[in-house]
Amino acid sequence: MGLSCISMALSDFYASHGHYKTRLALEIRDSKRDVVGAAAAALDLLQNEEVQVIIGPATSMQANFVIYLGDKAHVPIISFSATSPSLSSLQSRYFVRATLNDSAQVPAIRAIVQAFGWRQVLLIYLDNEYGNGVLPYLTDPLQEIDTRISYRSVIHPLATDDQILEELYKLMTMSTREFSFTLDDSVIDSMQGVLGVKPHVPRSKELESFKIRWKRKIQQEYPTNESFELNIFGLWAYDAASGLAMAIEKLGATNFSFQKSNTSRNSTDLDTVGVSQIGPNLLQSLLSTRFKGLSGHFQIFNRQLRSSAFQVVNVIGKGERGVGFWTPENGTVRKLHSTSKANLGTIVWPGELPSVPKGWVLPTNEKKMRIEVPVTKGSGKFVKVTRDPSTNAMEVTGFSIAVFENRYDQ
Repeated sequence: MGLSCISMALSDFYASHGHYKTRLALEIRDSKRDVVGAAAAALDLLQNEEVQVIIGPATSMQANFVIYLGDKAHVPIISFSATSPSLSSLQSRYFVRATLNDSAQVPAIRAIVQAFGWRQVLLIYLDNEYGNGVLPYLTDPLQEIDTRISYRSVIHPLATDDQILEELYKLMTMSTREFSFTLDDSVIDSMQGVLGVKPHVPRSKELESFKIRWKRKIQQEYPTNESFELNIFGLWAYDAASGLAMAIEKLGATNFSFQKSNTSRNSTDLDTVGVSQIGPNLLQSLLSTRFKGLSGHFQIFNRQLRSSAFQVVNVIGKGERGVGFWTPENGTVRKLHSTSKANLGTIVWPGELPSVPKGWVLPTNEKKMRIEVPVTKGSGKFVKVTRDPSTNAMEVTGFSIAVFENRYDQ
């Protein structure tokens, strides 16, 4: 998907900027979604093709060595899909993340937990770099609002259905009922009543046109495969390629050569990697590029895409419904351009419950609490017991009962 979006971005860009003097030429290598494959592909592009920039790698796990090569060769490495916060700790000069860092969603998650007053949460995450990456950034923000992480449930990426069911039963024996997930899209499809956050993509005529053209292109290239769907990473790939084309044009005709390294007989392949003469200037040109892209406002800040708004969605089966937004300026709001702190839209909770979950229930392996209520004559101000004539059930009301129920709900 990323490659199709990149090629369409360059085609669209130069079709509308025919007077530009520079052109980007694509040299394509397949990393086969493998760490070693990504390293080999990047090394080949730098040694044999002397490319001035690399768009990739596809995943965070492939990124470390590719980023090292970019720093060594002074070649910008632009990724539209490596989202792990751990990559920021590398402090690479030439790594540019044209995507959101996973930790950018933490303030929105924190705001939702705070809005509903949940005091305990349980984390469920995949045991890989994607799942583990955001966890360190969740702990402190939740503690700041007096919310405790009561348990961490780790799901292996290759876990069987039986193993997952065993873990889910373990969760049912616990009292906490508010979960925070860091799972991939294939798992989200099976959820009912879940609240989630995702980057907000503003509607535009350009976006709608691109969706139609992209779908037509994919159907022509893969007529028997109907599983391809355009997502936010495809839009970020499109915008990254467009931004790079702008950055190159700002530099104009210049020295696109590599300075070769002095090598000896004992030199390794890494020693033969040259140094781009345009790399530093190209990096600065890219970092200063700003425009309105398909995914929204494109601006690189601290070498990653500047975070803006998140949409709060209610996941219902394979669909989702927007119920509000979160912005750094206004927090959680019903409408995007409003400063009103009105509640989110109507939410369908798990089990199709209409009311907000308390955040905890009695565990399935615990006995229910039985409370005896004394029936006395006199004023029913504190405790009053009546019988419903239609159901014959006992109803207990009064000031003492109201105080107890209030504390119980907390």
